[in-house]
Amino acid sequence: MPTTSELRADGIRVITMDHPPVNALTVQGWFDVAAALDEASADMDTHVVVLRAEGRGFNAGVDIKEMQHTTGFDALIGANKGCYAAFKAVYECSVPVIAAVNGFCLGGGVGLVGNADCVVASDDAYFGVPEVNQGALGAATHMARLVPQHMMRTLYFTARTIPAKDLVQFGSVLQTVPRDRLDDAAMTVAGEIAAKDTRVVRAAKEALNGIDPTDVNKSYRFEQGFTFELNLAGVSDELRDGFAGTEKAAKK
Repeated sequence: MPTTSELRADGIRVITMDHPPVNALTVQGWFDVAAALDEASADMDTHVVVLRAEGRGFNAGVDIKEMQHTTGFDALIGANKGCYAAFKAVYECSVPVIAAVNGFCLGGGVGLVGNADCVVASDDAYFGVPEVNQGALGAATHMARLVPQHMMRTLYFTARTIPAKDLVQFGSVLQTVPRDRLDDAAMTVAGEIAAKDTRVVRAAKEALNGIDPTDVNKSYRFEQGFTFELNLAGVSDELRDGFAGTEKAAKK
């Protein structure tokens, strides 16, 4: 199964995404991540979640190939609903979610990480929201939780990426470590949280969400509306076809 969930004896639940070659998630893949987090939320034996990935990078966003190979708008609507469900599941998980980010974290990956409670990253990790290149909008809500407003706007308009090590200064990334130490670093923080009374930590998670100045669910849903407009106008399909063609040519 591409997304697995393992509860350890110490109360740490490890959810792993493994969708070769680049962890670009299909529609079902996003719903699978949401389901794993919802399961963790409902399980009182789960004290904390570590969300991680196998492979070259943490997450490359939506599987554009699936979208371009599906007639009509089913894949588009599915991807939007799936991303919404996954991001919401991270944010509303009853226990803290630690994102352990390796390599690239792009598009929907930023949606997952931006809604997490704690972020640790490998020293080669980087973040970006290249949505404008593919005629879509989204995850600005979540990038704004990782970098200051003007930085977020620059990254969004230019589709540039930013190294994880640069986010440490903003406090959004706790630390960066060599990739072979990433899991250990995430488990160290998770262990500290897991050792607390989960009833108190769950109450704390709910309280912190309650005082959050931004309603991330509504904010992201607002962004998605513009994605649908661009798709109805034909802009998104044109740009996705260009992206798919460029990627195919690069492999020759």
